[in-house]
Amino acid sequence: MPANGGGSANGSAADAGSVDAVPVEGASVEGVSTDVVPVEGVSAGAVSTDAGSRGLRPYALRCDHRTTPLGIDEAAPLLGWRLASGHRGDDPTAYRVRVAERPEDLDEGGRPRWDTGRVEDPDAIGVVYAGPALTPRTRYHWRLSVWPAGPAAPAEATSWFETAFTGTPDWRASWIAHDPGPLPVMDAPTEGAHALDDHGLAPCPLLRRAFTAPAPSRARLYVSARGLYEIRLGGVRVGDAELAPGWTDYTRRVQYQTYDVTALLRDGENVLAATLADGWWSGFVGFEPRRAGAHYGAFPQLLAELHLTGADGRTTVIVTDAAWRTATGAVRHADLLMGECHDLRLAADGWELPGFDDSGWSPAVVTDADHGLLVAGVDEPVRAMAELPARTVTRTGEAVHVVDFGQNLAGRVRLSVGALPSGARVTVRHAEALDEAGRPYTANLRTAAATDVLIGDGREHTVFEPGFTYHGFRYAEISGLPELRPRDIVAVALHSDTPWAGSFDCSDPEINRLHACVEWGQRSNFVSVPTDCPQRDERLGWLADAQVFLPTAARNADVAAFFTKWLRDVEDARTPDGGFTNVAPRLTGVADEGAPGWGDAGVVIPWHLYRTYGDPRFLSRALPAMRSWIDLIRRHNPDLVWRRKVGPHFADWLAPGTPTPRAVVATAYFAHSTRLTAHAAEALGEWDTARTHHRLADDIRTVFTDRFVIFDGQSLSIEGDTQTGYLLALAFGLLPEDRVPAAARRLAELVESAGPALLTGFLGVALAAPVLDACGRADLAHALLRRTETPSWLFPLRHGATTIWERWDGWTPQTGFRAPSMNSFNHYALGSIGEWLHRGVAGLDQHPDSTGYRRLRVRPRPGALTHAHSRYESARGTAEARWERRGATLSLWVRVPPGADAEVHVPTEEPGSVRESGGDPTARGHIAPLRTEPGHAVYRVASGTYHFTATAPGPAPAATGPRVAEAPATAPATAPAQLTRVGPSEEGTP
Repeated sequence: MPANGGGSANGSAADAGSVDAVPVEGASVEGVSTDVVPVEGVSAGAVSTDAGSRGLRPYALRCDHRTTPLGIDEAAPLLGWRLASGHRGDDPTAYRVRVAERPEDLDEGGRPRWDTGRVEDPDAIGVVYAGPALTPRTRYHWRLSVWPAGPAAPAEATSWFETAFTGTPDWRASWIAHDPGPLPVMDAPTEGAHALDDHGLAPCPLLRRAFTAPAPSRARLYVSARGLYEIRLGGVRVGDAELAPGWTDYTRRVQYQTYDVTALLRDGENVLAATLADGWWSGFVGFEPRRAGAHYGAFPQLLAELHLTGADGRTTVIVTDAAWRTATGAVRHADLLMGECHDLRLAADGWELPGFDDSGWSPAVVTDADHGLLVAGVDEPVRAMAELPARTVTRTGEAVHVVDFGQNLAGRVRLSVGALPSGARVTVRHAEALDEAGRPYTANLRTAAATDVLIGDGREHTVFEPGFTYHGFRYAEISGLPELRPRDIVAVALHSDTPWAGSFDCSDPEINRLHACVEWGQRSNFVSVPTDCPQRDERLGWLADAQVFLPTAARNADVAAFFTKWLRDVEDARTPDGGFTNVAPRLTGVADEGAPGWGDAGVVIPWHLYRTYGDPRFLSRALPAMRSWIDLIRRHNPDLVWRRKVGPHFADWLAPGTPTPRAVVATAYFAHSTRLTAHAAEALGEWDTARTHHRLADDIRTVFTDRFVIFDGQSLSIEGDTQTGYLLALAFGLLPEDRVPAAARRLAELVESAGPALLTGFLGVALAAPVLDACGRADLAHALLRRTETPSWLFPLRHGATTIWERWDGWTPQTGFRAPSMNSFNHYALGSIGEWLHRGVAGLDQHPDSTGYRRLRVRPRPGALTHAHSRYESARGTAEARWERRGATLSLWVRVPPGADAEVHVPTEEPGSVRESGGDPTARGHIAPLRTEPGHAVYRVASGTYHFTATAPGPAPAATGPRVAEAPATAPATAPAQLTRVGPSEEGTP
């Protein structure tokens, strides 16, 4: 089995209390299992003041989607905010933003660098800086004032951001590297079976520079690496970034980070010291056997500048150059896939401290002084985000123990070791699963060794924690220790620090566990880039995986900054003919030419980010590439059936049923991407581009219907007759309105006849529940959600899964493990059901006509559940929906942030029974009845919190039989071609 025992993480149940709770500035919802210990000090919040304890107030001020970023090089950053209020209809009417170098210049009578003045804009949630050019390496303070209606004074909040370098001429440092000197002599191995496999990797370089300077009033360290770095000042680690500077295509872009190190400097001698590792630059990456590593370079290099500003304003700069000294130490090799080895006998004790004698070290080698590719990091780095204690420790042999942490994760272990004799070895092997003998199952890691080694030096106590690798694992086998206590070992979870923004809870513990699996899959695979899996020799940024999972990811966490960075990777990876690739950052030889559904992520992702965060820069940056992608497909497929220039054409990857014809998949995505490109152009006011692409999308739709659809007036068939074929056609609006009911009926028949079950792969799975729901078959969506046989979401959970599997049947009692060549147990694509848990089960959604959650749609689909709750920190503020069914009464609590409104669908068959806060809703302020529809009474509400009650709907209909609504009960917005769209929320017009 892939996991012995069912010890999964608990669901991230949100507080079931009143929705009147006020958001706490700087707080985040991590949603981890109850025995995970969050690491403190990984985020900072803005300082806020408000004009009254319960009135309108701003919070969560951000610059380019980050809280108080230290070191940006964006010339015109976006200054954004969220709003909260304890009153209904307490919406903003105007805002004012002031930016200044000195905090006092933000006050009335001050001299700010930029002042918008009062701007009458009730919809604003941000403004792009438009003042005089920002000065490099400068801190700017900014103040937001927000006016409510009436004569009240504005509420205010203050934050800051800091610029870094704004041009390459400002850099003075050189890239430096370790000089290995003469090659070491070669002796034959003498340790036999205990010989250490270094995989051909070199020891990690140590680089140091001692300098003398008075303690400054301000000190900033700007640092990057070709490879990975950890840097210390005065023996103290600088910052908490892991695997820095992160993964980019280093031939196109190299990120650097900025650190405030003022408190680490002291009068007299100081030492700046760095350890380097190969990382993505020169280590093993991907699975291409002909080029397994060194994709970008042969050895790691460091670049750093330390700027010391004294009280008199004068600045001293310490740079990486030939004056640095270099050697190697205890870290004998470190690789992201292979693992890390520490030989304590070779440690250079005190090398990072003043007074160390480095006369025996070599001068650093200056490799070049090219600064042209340097850019400031635009996202939060990978950090150590949680610690998980050992659940069980089992002795499996002499000095061999297997540790179960109860959760599949991406990270490393921290091991406390007692006296370890000199030369004695402790080996840590990582695995997602155990075999039948209770030993680590590692066949599915392929060539990734995932092994860390500690070699002792006789000291009494050692803490071993690798710093330049990470593994995907639930289990660790520890060899070489006679005794191992649970308190001696913890798992440290690493992932990009995307602030947790959402929570979900319902009455079914298994669905809560499913949501926890989805969350942990996201954490495990958001490591600098959105990877496919964290364990085997791959870990690549596959575009399709990211595009199908993004709607779920964005409901779990604030991923705006994370995807801002990765979309630059997607842009950098584009092919010379204008195409998108399949992975980003690009690796030569890894399926360069974008496949349908994979390359289309370059269109789908910017559109969804725009709708989620209301930032049009996602579209303006991407639109030229969107157009090039559509032009490329059309150029090679003039008949508008996408058969050429399809790359490896993965189709509906890993679908267990009959394959969907590749031309059906491709042409559906061609139409979809073309339509979204038209919507993007409309949002940006590029009307000619919009009209051209709407016409083309209409033409592709017509071709799709003519070539692949047979309709006799009653029944309809799409070529291949697969679930995914109908899902694509319905979700992407490819059918004339009069054919939608027939297609919906056929889709329902296929789902029901399969179990009911899904027979879809990566592309179809995200569409299933939303499309069935929009077609009036929420009962079928619930049946799929609660199915426990394979293929289903709950089957893996009942067999110990704590993350989403790559395959529906990665392990079964009958067949055991599937082929290890492709069988990950931590792969988020099939976890795209997570979005429907929020927008379908709990009912918290954005209206199809909305961007940035300006208008919510709350429409719960209770099914057989008795309660559900979704809470989300949207771009405007906290949005929430919670419902509960007790006996004959259904209660629905709704929270709408200031500046937004909501369309609320109260589930009931008796509209006259609806009450709000105990009274007639039509007599309440800020509530307007809209209509009744089968199973719901619909109201428009202003911002604020509401408590509706009504006679509960009847029992959920059985998920069998041919019942299908003749038209979708709630269809997304009508497209320009007057087609009724059914499917995911990103299909609406802007």
